[in-house]
Parts: sequence; structure tokens; C-alpha cells
Amino acid sequence: MNQATGLPQVQADELPLPSRPVAFLWHYICARPWHFGGLLALIIGAASCAVAVQYGMKLLVDAMAQGTADRASANVWWPLGLFIGLIVTENVFWRLGGWLGCRTVVASVVDIRVDLFKHLTGHPMRYFTEHFAGSLGNRISALGAAAGSIYGGLAWKIVPPIVDFLGAVVVLFTVGWQMAVALIVFVAIVAALITGFGIRGRAKHQRFAAQSARVGGELVDAVSNVWTIKAFSARDREAERLAHEIGYEARAQRRSWMYLEKARVMHDICLSVMAGGMLIWAIQLWIGGSVTAGDVVLVSALTFRILHGSRDLALALVDATQQLGAIDDTLRIIVQPHGLEDTDTQLMLAEGDITFERIRFAYPGRGVVFEDLDLHIPAGQKVGVVGSSGAGKSTLINLLQRLDDVQSGRILVDGQDIRSVSQDSLREKIAVVPQETALFNRSIRENIRYGRPDASDEEVVEAARSAFCDGFIRELPQGYDTLVGERGVMLSGGQRQRLGIARAFLKDAPILILDEATSALDTQSEAEIQAALNNLVHNRTVVAVAHRLSTLSSFDRIIVLRDGRIVEDGPPQELRSRGGEFDALWRMQAEGFTQEPGPAV
Repeated sequence: MNQATGLPQVQADELPLPSRPVAFLWHYICARPWHFGGLLALIIGAASCAVAVQYGMKLLVDAMAQGTADRASANVWWPLGLFIGLIVTENVFWRLGGWLGCRTVVASVVDIRVDLFKHLTGHPMRYFTEHFAGSLGNRISALGAAAGSIYGGLAWKIVPPIVDFLGAVVVLFTVGWQMAVALIVFVAIVAALITGFGIRGRAKHQRFAAQSARVGGELVDAVSNVWTIKAFSARDREAERLAHEIGYEARAQRRSWMYLEKARVMHDICLSVMAGGMLIWAIQLWIGGSVTAGDVVLVSALTFRILHGSRDLALALVDATQQLGAIDDTLRIIVQPHGLEDTDTQLMLAEGDITFERIRFAYPGRGVVFEDLDLHIPAGQKVGVVGSSGAGKSTLINLLQRLDDVQSGRILVDGQDIRSVSQDSLREKIAVVPQETALFNRSIRENIRYGRPDASDEEVVEAARSAFCDGFIRELPQGYDTLVGERGVMLSGGQRQRLGIARAFLKDAPILILDEATSALDTQSEAEIQAALNNLVHNRTVVAVAHRLSTLSSFDRIIVLRDGRIVEDGPPQELRSRGGEFDALWRMQAEGFTQEPGPAV
């Protein structure tokens, strides 16, 4: 894992993340045993000095009380020096602990967020259709903050009061063992009450965390669709909907908050009774001559220190319970086992031969898409996939990329079952130009280079020229360093599509998938891009999905899908001569019709 520098370190052979909150937090403590161990030692040392300071005060008071007759001869300097020395040592320990704690906790939170992101992106695509993107992002950030809060609370609010209590027991044995035993019993009773109360309220904290994440997702969803909100004059409607969701969150937050307040009231009453009882007991012993004035000061100081420290401890424990509830809720959503098993075996791609062998696939809760589908695409062949909406075209190319797994049968690339090789090694050999190119809010250069991160600036420019986008890029204010905005909103649809094609040129993969690659382009742009694509598909295995059939006229082979079955298969000219579904689709597009034909008869 990382060192305490705060820089994330990603490893390919990471162990699975624990799915329970305590085990999850302990996982990152074990990643930095020396840092957390050193922090614990410094905190224990500082808290021990704080208790010893009270004993130093007792020695000083006793020395002053014994020297009331001849104050000049009173031996007060040694207790005073010990008292001041302990204060200085305590402060040094606290400051060193603060320095080490800052580095350790911050670096651990960085690791947590990076590891959660990496685990999240390992889920299959259907996982992301079932959860709000904004909610998932908010959960990762919130879990990092909760973990940091627990680590910090453990160091500054939980360990010190515990050390205070143990130190107070030891010191009180010097005053009277009965008093030390009474303190142990009373604190044990209060701790059991507060802990039990906190555990019973965990469900309230989890409900608040879940609703808070949902509201975050709703906000991101609404902001992402602000054009739709404006276009349909729905500002008031969306504000009302959001107010309704936030109202649920507010009620959950009030229940969680008021439960904490009840725990605090219970704690204050118990500790006030303890503090008053201990002080009255010590004064009675002093009246009876059993203890010195310094002992009374010691008992008084320790009692009030425990009173304030235990209040911090109780609040920290209740807060930790709340944070653990939030962490548990997030781990339940994100740290699920990945729907697709992965392996370290690399795909050994030589040619790019693709075989779908009797595959069956169905989406959960929906009908079967493919049943016993067989398809062989020889290496270097250019295959177009056409058919009406819902025929299974997009599912076919998603399965080839292993964005989901078939339920039976297998998909082979150069004779290798794609489930037996790592997902990354498979996708490294596939370049994809999707129907709608997604861009990051980064520079154009970075977005093109996403196809091959180690590419030089010259190779990026050459890929842009091949995709006919170098011209418009150079006309932008900052050229290749221009930021494209969130999801590329600063560019037109056609410009975004050209950048996607430039990525594919730069990746230079042996298998190419085109998913409506020219759908967002005007006629002139389509002609330019089609020329670029003709160069791109050369000497590659190509699988292209297209509604615009003219883009497939030069392909070696066309496959027509209907209801998950291949109903026609052959060269485009041959299929046109048969007068089947492909010919019907071709004629309707040529004649300008927009409706899709039914099955050929």
C-alpha cells in the first residue's frame, strides 16, 4: 500500500476488500502498522503524561501543606519541576501525534477512496444501470470522510479517555483501593448503558446515510438533465420533487440526531452523579484524616478529567456508531462481489478470430436475448450487424467486450474463451467507436490519448488528422489543450464523434467495434469520416452495428438479426439480390421511409 505521503498506489494483485465496517477499517490500519502503531504510542504517552500531571499537582500541594510553618524550608521545587516537565512532555507528544496522525489518516483515506473506485469500476455494466451515478460517487466520498472521522476520533477522542481512566485507577489505588474499585464498577456500568443504547440506534443512522446518498444521486441526476428540465418548463416540478426527497432525508437526520442527544443526556446524568459522589467521598476521608489535601486535589482533578474525557468518549463512540452505520450502508452497495470473475491470464491475440459458440444470454428479469446463437467471424473480416431495435445488436457487441457474461455457451477470441483471460487484456485488443462518444472534462489532447496513454504528442496529432478533426481543434482558443467541458459539452456531437474515432486510430487494436460510428455526423462529415474509417478498418477484424446501411456497403459480410436470431448472413450485394429483410431495409432507406419493415415473407 501507500506510504504516508497521501499518494494513491494501485496494485494489480490486491486482496478483496472486506465487506464489514470494522474489518474494512482494520484492513487499512494493517496496511500501515508502523504509522498507526507510532500514533497510538504517542497518544498513549501524551494521555499518560496528562494523568501524571495530576499526581505531580498532588505532590506539589502536599509539599506546600507540609511547609505551612516554615515556608522557606518547604521542598516544593522538585514537585514543581516534575509538574512542569510532565506538561512539556505531554505537549510534545500531542504535537508529534498530530503530525503523524495527519499524514497517516489522510493517506489512508486516499487509499480507501482509490480502492473503492477501482472495485466499483470492476462491476458489470448492468450494475451501473441499477444505481445512480451521483449516488455512487457521493457514497465513496462520504465513506472516505467517515473513515477519516473514525480514525481521528479513535486517536483524539477514544484512546485518551481510556488511558485517563486506566491511569486514574492506578493513581487512585495510592489513595484508597475502595475508591479505585468503585470507579471501575461505575464506569463499566455507564459504558455498557451507552454502548447498548448506541447499538440500538444504528438502524436510524443507516437510514439517514442511505437517504442522504439517494438525495445526492437525485441532485446529480437533475443537474445532468438540466436541459430537459428547461425544455419542459419543469423547474418548479423538479424543485418540488427534490424538496420531497430532502424532506425524507431531514426526517431521518432528525431521528438520528435526537437519538444522539438522548445518549448524551443519559451520559451527563450518570457522570455527574459519579463526579459528585467521588468528591464527597474524598472530602469525608480528608475530614477523618485518612487522606491529605493533595489527595483531595488529586481525586477532584482526576474525577473532573474523567468526567470531561468520558463525555468526549461517549460522544465519539456514538458518532463512531453513526459513521459505522454509514460505512456499512455504502459497503453493502459498492463492495459486492463482482458479477464477472476475473483472472490474471493474458489474452494471447495473434489474428483476431472471433467465435460465438451456442451462446445463451438473458438480462435479469427480462426475456431471453440469445438462445443457442452460433457465429464465426474469421480474422480480418469486416462484418456489419443490422436489424430492428431490440434485435440484440448492442448486446452482441457488449458480450464480445465481456461487459456481461453469457449464461451458457462461450465466446472465443483466437480460440481462447474470453472468460478465461483478464478483462483488461481482452479490451486492450479491442478499439470501440460508440454511438455517443463520452469525453472527460479534460483537454482534447488527454481525451484522444486515452486510447493509448503512452502515445507521444506527434502520434496524438496524427490520429486527429486521420479522423479529420485536426482542423477544428487548431481553430479552438487553446488548440489541443482546450478543455472540452463535462462529457464534452463544449463540442458539437459530430466533433465529439471525430475525437472518438481519433482514439480508435491511436489505440491501433486488432479488433475494431463500430457502434453507429457515423450517426451523429452531417452528410459532409460522414463522407470524410467514412473515408477515415475505410483506412481504419484495413487489416483488422471489424464488427460494425449500423442503421445507416450505406456505411456497410464495402463490408465483406452482413448479419441480419431478428429477436436474437441470425435470419440472414452473407455479402451485402448477395443479400440485396435475395429480396429479404436486408433488401427491404435498404430499399426503405433509399426511398426515404423512416419506419422499420416487418419480417420478410
